[in-house]
Amino acid sequence: MSALGRAGTTEYVDAEALDWALRMAEPRADWDAFLAWLEADPGRSARYDHAVSLLEAATDMVRDQAFSPTVSNHTSSPSPVRRHWIGGAVAAALIAAIGFGVWHERDRSYMVATAAGEQRAIRLADGSSIALAGGSRVRLDPVRPRSASVLAGQVLFRVRHDASDPFHVNVGDLELTDLGTVFDVRLLGDQTHVAVAEGAVMVDPRGPKLRLGPGQSVTEVDGQLRRSQQDAADVGAWRDGRLSYDDAALRDVADDLSRQLGLPITAAPAVAGRTFNGTLEMRGLRDDPSVLGALLGVEVRHEGSEWILDERR
Repeated sequence: MSALGRAGTTEYVDAEALDWALRMAEPRADWDAFLAWLEADPGRSARYDHAVSLLEAATDMVRDQAFSPTVSNHTSSPSPVRRHWIGGAVAAALIAAIGFGVWHERDRSYMVATAAGEQRAIRLADGSSIALAGGSRVRLDPVRPRSASVLAGQVLFRVRHDASDPFHVNVGDLELTDLGTVFDVRLLGDQTHVAVAEGAVMVDPRGPKLRLGPGQSVTEVDGQLRRSQQDAADVGAWRDGRLSYDDAALRDVADDLSRQLGLPITAAPAVAGRTFNGTLEMRGLRDDPSVLGALLGVEVRHEGSEWILDERR
């Protein structure tokens, strides 16, 4: 897509980077999501800077045309990531300058993320709330406030039920619909696990329409759903430092522990495919990860900053 540069020349617009430039110009910009986007790809910083330059050029062009006395009286233009957004005729002119398609079709969703070892709780506009375990990512959309997408990690939802406007959660290939609910979603390796503490969740409403009640859970692997029981009191127990696993491969347990504890833990090839059933207490593991040896039946080596699970010798 193209846009007008400072001298009226046509210049390429990177729609994704421009979208971030527009988002960060808003008063309530999500800096956590922005930094996560930047850190995911070293090349994005330069793309973003270029998009900011294009946006400044468009803003300067609008100001020079004196659409608004307030705008035309400014002698300098602060960086778009700090300025409060402008509207009315100025917005219309910016649409013309940067291209209606970019402005109209830009994705207004944003991501909430936690670092490894961090937990974070967010209250949504409708009164619902979500809690993120370490190393988790959720995408939210102000255009669709009764929806969320879980991209990584583990998330606990407390949903305010509204029969006329159900809350939808997308995770992997599954769609979940709230029926008045507290439920937990975890992505673990190639598995998606959903467990209900209160109320009910409809899993895949356009497919099998599997209804889960309190103490029920489902695991999805390669499109296959496996239903099971889980103590409702254990749903979301990660917030209190307890991690439960059901036939989880040690490679996935190691990855999950790394996210939850904020410590680099890996499983060597010799034990990566072994499975584990049980509950681990994070508090003791954070203080001394070597105790994983007795709990998982493996040897634990500490090499540099990394803890490695391996076969016993």
